[in-house]
Amino acid sequence: MIKLKRVTATCKLRLACPAILVAVLAGCPSAPRQAPPAPATPAQPVVREGRPFAISSEESLLLVLVYRGGALARVGHNHVVASHNLNGTAWVAQDITRSSFEVHVPVNDLVVDETQLRMQEGPEFPPEVPESAKDGTRTNMLSAALLDGAQYPEVLLQSERLQKTDTGLQAQVRVTVHGQVRSLVVPLTHELAGEELRVQGQLALRQTDLGLTPFSALGGAMRVQDEIQVKFRLLARPTPAP
Repeated sequence: MIKLKRVTATCKLRLACPAILVAVLAGCPSAPRQAPPAPATPAQPVVREGRPFAISSEESLLLVLVYRGGALARVGHNHVVASHNLNGTAWVAQDITRSSFEVHVPVNDLVVDETQLRMQEGPEFPPEVPESAKDGTRTNMLSAALLDGAQYPEVLLQSERLQKTDTGLQAQVRVTVHGQVRSLVVPLTHELAGEELRVQGQLALRQTDLGLTPFSALGGAMRVQDEIQVKFRLLARPTPAP
């Protein structure tokens, strides 16, 4: 299971859950901090080349780790936010750099602080969190000030470009969150074995990079750290022929 670098955050969660992208929790090294995402240029038509693979929601997972900060950080909690309901399609071309993908993250289905997931993330995430803290975190996360789940029910991730690196692939990803569009770089690895496509990756990014404002109260004594950690795994299988 991936162990991420130590960061810190608060029990009043306001995080960006893009990411992502784009999806697996199996021993990847901690990813270096990426350059801040740039505002995306107008969307260009993407040629869907290759065989389509549908994401299996039940076998895919997106995690966002959010950390407490400020002078009163000790009275808050770090949080693990999970999406178990990713859906979308990857089109796998013979030349992998000509492949593409589209991933939908329903924000109103996000789950906060599942005990098992917290245990997997190590001592910074002790398993027991009061229900009131979980409920408050989820309410803040879906409020109009952050993800605004009522008006923007999903985060959309669309590949713009893929290129090979020494360790796998680098995807330029168009991220639409809370009605704002950014373009960011996501390192990932993939494996195509028979009828299964597996994609995994992790990265650090800032909420402000995505146009979101981290929660802060009491003059910053209680706050959520701007930087969050995103980890994902995706499993996809060929789309049935019509």
